[in-house]
Amino acid sequence: MLLARLFIKDYKNTEKPAVRSAYGKMAGLTGIVCNLLLCAGKFAAGVLSGSVSITADALNNLSDASSGVVSLIGFKLAEKSADEEHPYGHARYEYLAGFVMAVIILLIGVELLRGSVVRIIRPEEVEFGTAALVVLAVSIAVKIGMMLFYGKTARLIGSDTLRTAAADSRNDVISTSAVLIAAAISKFASVQLDGIMGAAVALFILYSGIGLVRDAMNPLLGKAPDAELVEKIRARIMSYEGVLGTHDLMIHDYGPARKFASVHVEMAGERSLSETHEVVDKIERDFMRGGLSMLVHLDPIVTEDCTTGKVHRELAEIVLKIDPRLSVHDIRLVQCAERTKCVFDVVVPKGFDMPDKDLIDEISGLMKAIHPDYSCYITVDVSYAPVQKGTGETEE
Repeated sequence: MLLARLFIKDYKNTEKPAVRSAYGKMAGLTGIVCNLLLCAGKFAAGVLSGSVSITADALNNLSDASSGVVSLIGFKLAEKSADEEHPYGHARYEYLAGFVMAVIILLIGVELLRGSVVRIIRPEEVEFGTAALVVLAVSIAVKIGMMLFYGKTARLIGSDTLRTAAADSRNDVISTSAVLIAAAISKFASVQLDGIMGAAVALFILYSGIGLVRDAMNPLLGKAPDAELVEKIRARIMSYEGVLGTHDLMIHDYGPARKFASVHVEMAGERSLSETHEVVDKIERDFMRGGLSMLVHLDPIVTEDCTTGKVHRELAEIVLKIDPRLSVHDIRLVQCAERTKCVFDVVVPKGFDMPDKDLIDEISGLMKAIHPDYSCYITVDVSYAPVQKGTGETEE
């Protein structure tokens, strides 16, 4: 990318927060300049021709310039270091900027629809000159370039804000193309489509804007982590010597390249505490080097007790029959006089529709059929990461 090579130092190292922010600010400034120029050209063409659709398209570009300002401010604020009031940093400002941009797109759609309905009710003759058609054609070409530019930059730095900007540029290509078609038909066929085409464009912008608002809200509300990321973390943890299993993975998103996570790691209880602690520390250090702050909780499990291993397999088969997404962990057998306490956790996916009490009763009943002298003490855990059917393991 030529602009990146010219204006961004160390432009290839997009994992660095400073480089990532520089890309975002470069994209914001580029958008502001391009949209202001397009706004000026379309506004002049709209005034000269008396076209509500061209004038509305000019205002659309003006709002896009405002969105560029919002994006620029968002990337700038996201650079702020953590402080006492915000110990996790300010990177979520970028998500907030994307949300504001999406709302602006919705407002544009509402205003464009209002103006178009007025033109449909009170039609006016519009004179489209050659200059107006040229301005619209140039605008389409510029917006296609901006769409590709925003899209490529968004993929490079993983920015939802720039993905929203790319989608907005795509909407502009469609809306300006519609205005150009209407202008050409009006010029050469003497049919006035100005208001109707403006209304159609407005409805498309509103439909797209609703989706953009929803997508922008997801990270602010705390959306589930991507399945690919979860599986990558799980597979990496399982690669460490002595790790027997993982569960209860939680990932908190405080902004692009600003994620925190916690996970439970199962290791043999017969190993010394110093050995297992060293493995846990190594996992945390390695993830920290990769930019993910990871807190690991150690769960010792009995591996030399054949009875516990047998019960674990039995419970795994029981919950698999109830629902392939269920899994069990932290199994402990406690001998008490004439009975044995079987203590364990069962993990259910988010939105699991069986009430906890019914699930506990069903597992306890099936377990009692195998071991009449066992009393089950079950804790139901909710998984905050995607679950792969048939294994109970988390995946991305």
